Amino acid sequence: MTTITTSLFLSLVLSCVLQVSSNGDAEILSRVKRSRLSDPDGKLNDWIITGDNRNPCNWTGIKCDSKNRSVTAIDLSGYGLSGGFPYEFCRVRTLVNITLSENNLNGTIDSAPLSLCSRIHVLILNENGFSGKLPEFSPEFRSLRVIELESNLFTGEIPESYGKLTSLRVLNLNGNSLGGIVPAFLGNLTELTRLELAYVRFEPGPIPSTFGSLTKLSYLRLTNSNLVGEIPDSIGNLIPESIGKLKSVYQLELYDNNLSGKLPESIGNLTAMRNFDVSQNNLTGELPEKIASLQLVSFNLNDNFFNGELPRVVALNPNLVEFKIFNNSFTGTLPRSFGKFSGVTEFDVSTNRFSGELPPYLCYMKKLERLISFGNRIKGEIPESYGECDSLNYIRTADNKLSGEVPVKVWELPLTRLELSNNQLQGSIPPSISNARNLSQLEISGNNFSGEIPGRICDLGELRVVDLSRNRFSGSLPSCINRLKNLERVEMQENMLDGEIPSSLSSCSKLTELKLSDNRLRGGIPPKLGELPVLNYLDLSNNQLSGEIPPELLKLKLNQFDVSDNRLSGKIPSGFQQDIFLRSFFGNPDLCAPDMDPIRPCRSKPEPRFVLVISVVCIVALIGALVWLFIKTKPLFQRKPKRTDKVTIFQRVGFTEEDAYPQLTEDNIIGSGGSGLVYRVTLKSGETLAVKKLWGGPGRKPESESVFRSEVEILGRVRHGNIVKLLMCCSGEEFRFLVYEFMENGSLGDVLHSEKEHRAVSTLDWTTRFSIALGAAQGLAYLHHDSVPAIVHRDVKSNNILLDHEMKPRVADFGLAKPLKREDNNSVSHVSPMSCVAGSYGYIAPEYGYTMRVNEKSDVYSFGVVLLELITGKRPNDSSFGENKDIVKYAMESALCYSSPSPGDKAMNQDSPGNFRDLSKLVDPKMELSRGEYEEVEKVLEIALLCTSSFPISRPTMRKVVELLKEKKPLE
Repeated sequence: MTTITTSLFLSLVLSCVLQVSSNGDAEILSRVKRSRLSDPDGKLNDWIITGDNRNPCNWTGIKCDSKNRSVTAIDLSGYGLSGGFPYEFCRVRTLVNITLSENNLNGTIDSAPLSLCSRIHVLILNENGFSGKLPEFSPEFRSLRVIELESNLFTGEIPESYGKLTSLRVLNLNGNSLGGIVPAFLGNLTELTRLELAYVRFEPGPIPSTFGSLTKLSYLRLTNSNLVGEIPDSIGNLIPESIGKLKSVYQLELYDNNLSGKLPESIGNLTAMRNFDVSQNNLTGELPEKIASLQLVSFNLNDNFFNGELPRVVALNPNLVEFKIFNNSFTGTLPRSFGKFSGVTEFDVSTNRFSGELPPYLCYMKKLERLISFGNRIKGEIPESYGECDSLNYIRTADNKLSGEVPVKVWELPLTRLELSNNQLQGSIPPSISNARNLSQLEISGNNFSGEIPGRICDLGELRVVDLSRNRFSGSLPSCINRLKNLERVEMQENMLDGEIPSSLSSCSKLTELKLSDNRLRGGIPPKLGELPVLNYLDLSNNQLSGEIPPELLKLKLNQFDVSDNRLSGKIPSGFQQDIFLRSFFGNPDLCAPDMDPIRPCRSKPEPRFVLVISVVCIVALIGALVWLFIKTKPLFQRKPKRTDKVTIFQRVGFTEEDAYPQLTEDNIIGSGGSGLVYRVTLKSGETLAVKKLWGGPGRKPESESVFRSEVEILGRVRHGNIVKLLMCCSGEEFRFLVYEFMENGSLGDVLHSEKEHRAVSTLDWTTRFSIALGAAQGLAYLHHDSVPAIVHRDVKSNNILLDHEMKPRVADFGLAKPLKREDNNSVSHVSPMSCVAGSYGYIAPEYGYTMRVNEKSDVYSFGVVLLELITGKRPNDSSFGENKDIVKYAMESALCYSSPSPGDKAMNQDSPGNFRDLSKLVDPKMELSRGEYEEVEKVLEIALLCTSSFPISRPTMRKVVELLKEKKPLE
């Protein structure tokens, strides 16, 4: 009885103790939430102490020990919380795990208050906004096993205290802007199983040989960490010869660095390794057979300088799933047995020097998904066995020497992309291609395909790109093409197509490029093509088209337009009567236009005398009627704005809205966009204006309203020589328009990228380009640093930098611009989160990939892209960059590849621009640069690469960019 009583008493005491402890933990958690955290989405609304809610184990994000119900972990990942680091969570004495990833927490983490947390085992703070130096961990943190601080804004070197955390098993500092080199003392962390220091951009330095001591390491990621030199032997402990000692390594990622030399053969000792990635480095030499023999699942050597033949043994690996060795200089033939012994899913050997035939057994295991072999010297026919590969969804074998007919079943595969361009293939497209219902890109240009384009191609509703150019296709375009609602680009030039252009093409509302030149097309140009809302490239040249040029085409916002060498007649619509379009009409002798030499001027056809008399009488009578009608009704297209219309003058001008409005006619349209039409207006005084008339009326578009409000609010108060001037705005119920100074040379994008001769191209030498870069930078610096409040443009691109008659730049188009609020410490905060991505494809900063918040550093990134355009003359997403590359990636790789020549090289290349001879491959071939200009180009390239850093904190401010551009000396 006594024993039972004692037991019951102890149970009651323990229950009371646990209850008191639980209540105390609840008080701590609730207090921290109230004082340290902001919970805008109400995710922690249940963190309140009430009569029936006193146990925190039931609260959101709290985990407790199942036996004694004590709080052991707090996981608030992805809850949208803001505030500073909640140190007082650690007053919960049983807490061992703090996970706060994917929130908006910020500020520094100080060592003194952090000492409260010395008992914890796990600290995970990934994807927040913490800044300052990395937190120090005192010797009391002896139980710390996991530190993950990925994707924050930490700076400075890794503290030496990290090398003393001997219990640490995971260290992840990816995506911070740390300094110094990869520290050797991390080799002391012998319990590490995972070490991630990717995208840190250390100072150039080697992989520490001490890493060979990390014998328990199974995952090493040093991607894009500015590693240089050879892979140390200790890494066979890891990768240097010593790297071969790391017997337990399962995954080794060293890609995107500057590692050089040969692969140490000792890597072949890492027999437990299954994932190996040393891509995007400067590694050379042949692939050692011992490494090729490893039983790897993924084998990535791409973007290096490897050469020689592939060891045959690499194809015998039964584990191989992913094999990527593209962008190297491998030679010889591909092992015939590839795929026969393993379920390869991705096979990419593109851009090498392979010869011979495609391996016939690649899909032997029926698992192959991606076959990429473009840019080699592969010959022979496409194996019939590929047609039986139902798993295959992506084929790119362009730029080889393939011949024969494509197996019928290959056309029928569930592909998303089929690229066979620039080979020697023949035959026709079978109607059964309709079975490839997922096909998005069909690119077979530059072959000997013939026959008609089958109508069943219209069953492929996912088609975005169709490139059948430079073949021998005949017959007419399928009239059912209007069913392809996702079409973005159609290239069928240089074939033998005849018939008329289907007017049903107007239903393809996503179409941006239509190239039908060099065929035998006849009939008229369908006026309905003018209804294509985003078409910017229209080439119908060298056909047999007749009739007049439809004025409806003026609705299009065309960067490229060509109807030359046809049988067109009549007057060229006045909107096309510009020098930039002149060559677009050559070879049509029956076309006419005033003042477009050598196009013949239009002349009135003489009438019989009696007809002329009657006509005069009729005209006089008609004029009288019109005058009476005008006085009585004053139709909208002529009358002046109502008195209720609001007119605002922003600059001193010598005209009124009544002078500009009557000239907003179809003949004066020079551009269009989602918010309205742009007109060129010439006043009686001779002054030329640009007038943007926005869509109006009761059904006005929301984006039009937003553009109008943003332009007026921002440009109405901004005054800077490198920002376009808004002169006047007029707003009424029926219309709204904005009046700007006219920029004679159009946009920088047009000047750089127009395939037609532009009148300013001849003057766009490096001196002019540099002047444009500096002026645009000064305009953006004013917006970021001198405007109150500061302004982020959010759509910086070459098409939004306009050029006056002296090629002086003006930053324009503020429809997406937003003011930035300044905090008490005068630092610029982010713009509020966006509901959709703002900006233009190719210019958007990478942080949009994980947050919709932007600040002025997003503009800096976009400006860096513009600098690269000025240097290269290429568009941001030029197809010449290759698979999954944009101008930033292309420039970065090109910059890493060029190096200073040796004295002997200089002697052999005295006519080259010295140390910059390799850089000449990067610059626009239209420029002829002196030695001094090459040095300046190199400096601007380095500035561009700084601006386009992956992490916002690594980018300079626009004020700093201006300083760097103005400095005469090279960047340090």
